[in-house]
Amino acid sequence: MTEPRTARTAARVLLVDARDRVLLFRGWDPARPGHRYWFTPGGGLEPGETMAAGAVRELFEETGLSLPEPALGAPVWHETTDFPFDGVWYRQEQDFFLVRVESWEVDTAGFDDVEKVSVDDHRWWSVPELATTAEKVYPLDLVPLLERVAGLSAATPVAAAVELPSAASAGASAATPAGAAVELPSAASAGASAAGGAAVAAVSVAASSAAVLPAAAAPSAAADPSQPSGGGSC
Repeated sequence: MTEPRTARTAARVLLVDARDRVLLFRGWDPARPGHRYWFTPGGGLEPGETMAAGAVRELFEETGLSLPEPALGAPVWHETTDFPFDGVWYRQEQDFFLVRVESWEVDTAGFDDVEKVSVDDHRWWSVPELATTAEKVYPLDLVPLLERVAGLSAATPVAAAVELPSAASAGASAATPAGAAVELPSAASAGASAAGGAAVAAVSVAASSAAVLPAAAAPSAAADPSQPSGGGSC
């Protein structure tokens, strides 16, 4: 017999930095503490809250990043998912927004009580890392989603090798010494502005990718029993 589902609506954020890495949190289901997984920022909407408002609120609570709603653009993906969390089965409708930042220092001071006891880590993942990890990641099709809406590629190495001039290169330019440092984006270039106590790092939303994709007509017939919650700790 199929467990009854509790209807739920959520908003989630694909937060991508200048190194094309996406931010994920690691958590677990309180009813199954041995089952750990990585998931995107976001969570359930409050009564009367719009998707954009919920995404902005959840992003600030979970990362400290404060954004105006228009900065999100339109959702880039919608899905319907069934999952259990803390002994309750949910059927969740959720929209995903794509947000790009130069860099961001995650601040989890805004975690709610459930998140404080069921989330223990966060990190920035490259798409190649996500494509090869043995760890559980939600949504399950996160890699093709990032390839499709953010233009990222699982074939791109985490850090491309830099070919330096060889000592045998007689025509090497003296203006480019072999030991020259490769300049990476500086955290100071984030152009942070204090707004509500949270500095916003040069946010740019990929508007050309912000097209709402077709929603799943119905949840998968074979729901993944390990699917985490879309809110609270997830």
